[in-house]
Amino acid sequence: MASLYTHQAANVRRTWLLMSAFLVLVIVLGYVVAWYLQEPTVLYIAVVISLVMNISAYWFSDKFALASTGAKEADPNEYRELHRLVENLAITAGLPKPRVYVIDDPAPNAFAAGRNKEHAVVAVTTGLLARLDRIELEGVIAHELAHIGNRDILVMTVAVVLAGFIAMLADIFLRLSFFGGGNRENRNPLMLALGIVAIILAPIAAQLIQLAISRRREFLADASGALLTRYPDGLASALKKISSYEAPMQRASHATAHLFISNPFGAHEAGKFVAKMFATHPPVQDRINALTQMRV
Repeated sequence: MASLYTHQAANVRRTWLLMSAFLVLVIVLGYVVAWYLQEPTVLYIAVVISLVMNISAYWFSDKFALASTGAKEADPNEYRELHRLVENLAITAGLPKPRVYVIDDPAPNAFAAGRNKEHAVVAVTTGLLARLDRIELEGVIAHELAHIGNRDILVMTVAVVLAGFIAMLADIFLRLSFFGGGNRENRNPLMLALGIVAIILAPIAAQLIQLAISRRREFLADASGALLTRYPDGLASALKKISSYEAPMQRASHATAHLFISNPFGAHEAGKFVAKMFATHPPVQDRINALTQMRV
């Protein structure tokens, strides 16, 4: 029978699977390029890169996530109430208080990251603090603490680094294929090959995120957070406000979108299309319905 403990174990397995898949992918890519160039050194470089990125993804994933979103550590004096709220909920949840960060962005959103509960962070946008009342903010923070307690943050943050690196490789290869190697007639065949590799890599990056991260995690974090605050309507109301904000976050990224409590690309049609394509979150209305039907 499935339980919170089986969910935690599954997250650990997904993390190792994601790291292994990345390792194999980069080594295979290095082997192909090394074979094409008849240069074994390329393969050795690929092995080193894959190992370094895997180690970095595990140990420094939270720093990558914070840097990529522009999060800054919340000053204890300026954000005294936010710190107090996080600390009180963490005590209630039986968790160490995570480090608290703020993102200067009018779009309301939040995320948690880190490799375990002892090395976790919670980040909220200034827009979230401005738009939500205390009850709603408690619901959001409880949701993020639930991700920490459920060990969702391990696989979620590792995916930021690895899938983001693959997406970066795809972008580099595309640029090389289109702008490198001279004119169309005399273009280096390697540049064309890199372009083909990039076309293959880009959807792989998106698919790795989708395969590694279960969409059910959001339902579980919603339920766990609601049990923590004993008031599911608070989180339901927060989700309504967050999901109705049309403008995207200023530093919205495919690599970090799955971290946030809601789609960071905004409620306008283009944002909805991107969210549907990557499908890292279940529909907000389904989450709200599940919360309003809860009995705590």
